[in-house]
Amino acid sequence: MNSPQGLAASVERLGLMPGELILEVGSDDDCDSQLRLAVEARTGTTLLTGHVDEVVDAVILWWREGDGDLVDDLVDALTYLSENGPIWLLTPKVGIAGHVEPSDIQDAAPTAGLTQTVSFLAAPNWTATKLVARKSAKR
Repeated sequence: MNSPQGLAASVERLGLMPGELILEVGSDDDCDSQLRLAVEARTGTTLLTGHVDEVVDAVILWWREGDGDLVDDLVDALTYLSENGPIWLLTPKVGIAGHVEPSDIQDAAPTAGLTQTVSFLAAPNWTATKLVARKSAKR
């Protein structure tokens, strides 16, 4: 998975484009550094961390069981996100410490005003789940 081809395919599936600003939240020593570097190579920009004053095109949220309240972290991530930008929730895969049950994500997303669209193995130990803002009903 951490081969250049595997990483390129993962970053391609993330749908990130050159020039996009990406906010990274929850990064720690256990995060996949090769995936992070591949995202930066694809966008040509450095991942933003901490408090930012600009609107970003996507958020990468590394989140593990025990990191706190997932709904709160998703709502916080929405504050920085452009209207159509995704939140990519990266969680440890099954069998890895900190694994998050899919049902926890399915419960948290609607509460935060998000819809889950796709999940896939993005790195050897990390699953990526795409969350997007729910569209309001047309009148």
